[in-house]
Amino acid sequence: MSQPSDSISILLLDDDRGSARATIAALSRLGFAGQSCDSADALFTYLSTSPARLVLAETNKPGLSQSEFLRKLKADHPAVLCVVLTAFGSIEGAVEATRLGAVDYVTKPLSDDELRVVIEKALRQQALVAENRALHGQLESRFGFEAVLGRDESMQKVFDLAQAVAETRSNVLIVGESGVGKSLLARAIHRRSQRREKTFVELSCGALPESLLESELFGHVKGAFTGAIADKQGRFVLAEGGTLFLDEINSATLGMQVKLLRVLQERVFEPVGSDKTRQADVRCILATNVELEPLVEQQKFRQDLYYRINVLTIRIPPLRDRPGDVPMLVERFVRRAKEQTGREIVGVSDEAMSMLVKYRWPGNVRELENAIERAAIVSRRPTIDAADLPDAVRDLNRLTNSNSGVSAPQNLQLASGLDDLKPDTLAHALEGPERRIIQAALDRNAWSRQKASSELGIDRTTLYKKMVKFGLLGRAVA
Repeated sequence: MSQPSDSISILLLDDDRGSARATIAALSRLGFAGQSCDSADALFTYLSTSPARLVLAETNKPGLSQSEFLRKLKADHPAVLCVVLTAFGSIEGAVEATRLGAVDYVTKPLSDDELRVVIEKALRQQALVAENRALHGQLESRFGFEAVLGRDESMQKVFDLAQAVAETRSNVLIVGESGVGKSLLARAIHRRSQRREKTFVELSCGALPESLLESELFGHVKGAFTGAIADKQGRFVLAEGGTLFLDEINSATLGMQVKLLRVLQERVFEPVGSDKTRQADVRCILATNVELEPLVEQQKFRQDLYYRINVLTIRIPPLRDRPGDVPMLVERFVRRAKEQTGREIVGVSDEAMSMLVKYRWPGNVRELENAIERAAIVSRRPTIDAADLPDAVRDLNRLTNSNSGVSAPQNLQLASGLDDLKPDTLAHALEGPERRIIQAALDRNAWSRQKASSELGIDRTTLYKKMVKFGLLGRAVA
């Protein structure tokens, strides 16, 4: 390994001048820039004014405590790695040095090749530490509360509560409309918890029938049912020591709710087809896109399960109630779209941003992200313009602008006639924009009623009735 002499700064702590000169010479031959210090005080004085990446410290000297030196180095200069050099090595000394942060503990004297191996090993470890810190910073940026959901004043209560619950071991219930960012908040809570080094596992309860959901959650043994050709680990096993996020808990059947209640209360479960009970060291975060209390009253959701999970509840307001977050989210989604599409998109025009802020976003943050990704793909310019936005966004703004652009006399006439405006007249006036918004959502989702209803924030039955009303059933799929 050959490095330019000024690319690596290594400090040597050795009060034996002859030994120090020999080590500095060896470092020079290996291509490293080295500086010797004859005392710990001199070394720390040097570090206070000059950078260094690695310290080679001879700590087996009278008046120098290895433990005190390593503690001070770690406290004052945590980015500097240390290799302990000693003429009289011992297992106890090696254990202590490693416990206090030394990356290696080697016995002198060292040949040039041995010294090179020691330094390369330390520098590799330093690179890994730097990479881990960078990744941690990226994760904090990506999954920090403000980064994933916004900075609107209405969100501050959400952030405060999320930060508080992150530090506990209790289960959490997140309530919010579809697309509002429940999964992102769950990941952010996990990243701030003591379980951050373990796995985050996610499962949507609404995506699977009860039989498959039980197997996905708890696993199964070979032969438990037709098609079970091998043992399978469930999500509770995969999330061991970490966090399990169960979305759409409101869609779980009553039978599945009984099984969930048991594992949440007793922290035990059995894989499907097995009589072997397993422990569940898992922190559960659950989410629902509807309020659970009405479901409890309708006996569609178990009251005992509701009380079990409704201890720490976080409600995320819809995006329409915090339009001040739209510009910040747009900026983030533009950066992401640029990375994913490879397009040189630099931002959004003022006109387009105005439209984005005014729009109600029935699909919440998810719909906004999809809109920006689509706009980044279709735009032929570095800046996303109004023409690049989805029809639903532009249609709503055209309707708003046409109303706001009426001349003063017409405005007075309109105001004076409000008392005579019948409800069916207003409903008729809104049919055109409503039909275009629904058709645009269907177009974006390949005419899938399930996906379109989720984006629009309405159930499939409501969407179906509106499609019948507006004559849009011809192309629809399930």
